[in-house]
Formats: sequence, C-alpha cells, structure tokens
Amino acid sequence: MTASIALLLILGLFSNYIFTKIKLPGLLGMLILGVVAGPYVFNILDLELLKISADLRKIALVIILLRAGLGISRNDLNKVGATALKFSCIPGIFEGFTIAFISTKILGFSFIEGGILGFIIAAVSPAVVVPQMLEFMEKKIGTNKGIPTIILAGASIDDVFAITLFSTFLGLYSGSHVNIGIELFKIPVSIILGILLGLIIGFIMVWMFKKYHIRDTKKVALILGSAILLTVIENELKNKIEIAGLLGVMTIGFILLERIPNVAKRLASKFNKMWVFAEIFLFVLVGSQVNINVALNAGLKGLLVIFIGLIGRSLGVLVSTLGTDLNWKERVFCMIAYIPKATVQAAIGAIPLSLGIPSGEVILAVAVLSILVTAPLGAVFIKLSANYLLEREEDRLQREVS
Repeated sequence: MTASIALLLILGLFSNYIFTKIKLPGLLGMLILGVVAGPYVFNILDLELLKISADLRKIALVIILLRAGLGISRNDLNKVGATALKFSCIPGIFEGFTIAFISTKILGFSFIEGGILGFIIAAVSPAVVVPQMLEFMEKKIGTNKGIPTIILAGASIDDVFAITLFSTFLGLYSGSHVNIGIELFKIPVSIILGILLGLIIGFIMVWMFKKYHIRDTKKVALILGSAILLTVIENELKNKIEIAGLLGVMTIGFILLERIPNVAKRLASKFNKMWVFAEIFLFVLVGSQVNINVALNAGLKGLLVIFIGLIGRSLGVLVSTLGTDLNWKERVFCMIAYIPKATVQAAIGAIPLSLGIPSGEVILAVAVLSILVTAPLGAVFIKLSANYLLEREEDRLQREVS
C-alpha cells in the first residue's frame, strides 16, 4: 500500500500539472489517472488502499467543504440563501422523475425501477463542483451575484434529497411499507440536524480558541477531527435518522468565519495547503471506482437516458433561477455547473444489484456510465464556460468606472 500511495501522489501531481498546462481542469487528469490505475484497467493500486478508498475520499471531501464554509460570509448567504435552497432540491427532483419516466420507455423498466435509477443519477457531485466554485470565489468570478455560493451550497444539500428519494423508491420496490409523507419530512429534519450539529461543533471550537492559546496547526487538527466525527455520527445513525453531514461540515467553517474571522482566514489558508494532497486522493480514488466494462454495457440507451435526464435537470435549474437577477448567460452556466456526477453514483450504484433487483445490473451500468461521461465533461465545461458566461469582479469595476 505504501508504494501505491507514493505512486498515487507522484502521478496525481504530474497529471494535474499536465492538464492544467493544456488549459483543462487538473481534476480531469486525476480522474483519468484513477480509471487507468484502478482495478478495472491496469490494476496498479493496492487492494488494501482501495478497501479504505471510501474513508479517504470522505476525509478529502470534508477538507474541501470546511474550506468552503470558511469562505462563505453571512452577507453572501443572506443574498443567495433562498435561491441556493431551490437549487438543492428542484433540479434533482426534475432529473430524477424525468429518468423515472423515460426509463419505462427506453429501458423497459417499471416506474419504480426507473425511480431507483433516477435518484441514483440525480445527485450532483460536490467532489467535482465544490473545488471549482471555490476557485471562482477566490478569483472573484461570478461573485457579484453570488453564483459560486449558490451552486456550492445547493450541491452540498442536493445529495440529501436524491438519497432520500432513492431509499423511498427502493422501499416501494421491495414491498415494505413506505409512508411517502414521512420520508419527505425526513429531508428538512436531516438538513436541520446537520446544521445543528455543525453549529454545536462550531461554537465549541470558537469557545476553545478564545479561551486557550492553540497553534493554528493544532486548530486545524481539532476542526478536521471534529468534522470527520460528524460524518461518522451521520453514518452510524443513517438507518435510524438521516443527517445532512456535509452541510454540517460547511456550517462549522461558517461559524468560525462569523465569530473569529481573523483566525478563520488563517485556517482557510491551512486547509488550502491540505487540499493539495487531499484532492489527489479524492479524484484518483473516485476514478478508480469506475468500471469501464460495466459502463459500456449501458450502451446508447444508457447514454440517451442520461442525456434526457440532464435536460430535465437543466429545466429544474432554470425554474430555480426564476425571480432572480441572473441573466441568461449566468443561468446557462448554472445548468453546466450542475452536470457532474461521481460521488453518490459510485457509493450507491451497486445497491439495487446487491439486493437482487433484476434490473440492478443495468442500473449499475447506467450509474457508472453517468460518472464516466458527466464528471470529465462537466469539469471541462465548467472551467471553460466560466470565462464566457460569468462576469469577473475586476471587469465589473472597470465598467462602472468608465
């Protein structure tokens, strides 16, 4: 495993550098590296490393979400809060039900099987989206209207809706009694619990840092450990009650920025440095989950289902932007930014097959294909389109002066 980690770091940095040099997102290079080095192509990575892949990916995601929380101010959140909430549910619901319906026509599924597939596919990938939105926030691209914050916040909650509705359709298929009203009620409860736990941890951290002199490096260790513990609590309780753990992680950073802004800015810099290593593990290991042979089994029908689902998602994004001051270019960018799939599809795509659902093999194939197609294309289009569709803060200021 030691050799695999060394290889992962060296080749990860190299692929990141190469893709950045050719004006493509570095994460795309790392995703491709993961696919090639993973068990389904050249099988370079050690099996023991792949066994703890999910935990390593979760830690990396926690690092970038803490960094995200440390960059969102109360003013930013007040400005875009309602729109971000719409982004967290409407696009995913549109996409999930679009796929549920179209799967009955293209794949011959029942509507319930289509719903299982739909809400596996419907989850946007915070792993792909959040780092790029943070980059735009730092470069002041689209920040005048809070577009990166909208997408960042929405993507962190989007998964909660998708996984809850996936579980609902799975229960309907198995014939177990599912109260849809109660299942839907779990969503706001999950969000509230996630925020509440984040608030508690955040305020404890603020109290400790004010009362005791602690080096910034140790502060980072305390925050990261507490945030990881929050996700452990989420995982332990998931069979009893859902908790929006990723939202709670962001809330920790938000509280630190609100209560101790000078310290928070220093900590954000520390997490940025940690991200250099964490992003390599995240994207290479996400790529290693992709089984190209399984994806190819989905064929053209699978591609068509994914494409039509993305049309449904884009309509959902458009509905979410109604009543906002976003122009058409900015709305198109929001549609593009909500394309990538990766994290949830890799995590739950195989569940229907493991439960013996006859269509499980096809569901897994389409889920894997969605990662293979949307993660790289979404990453590229987000980066390239931002320069044409979003306004830079410096350009806006120059225009106002002139």
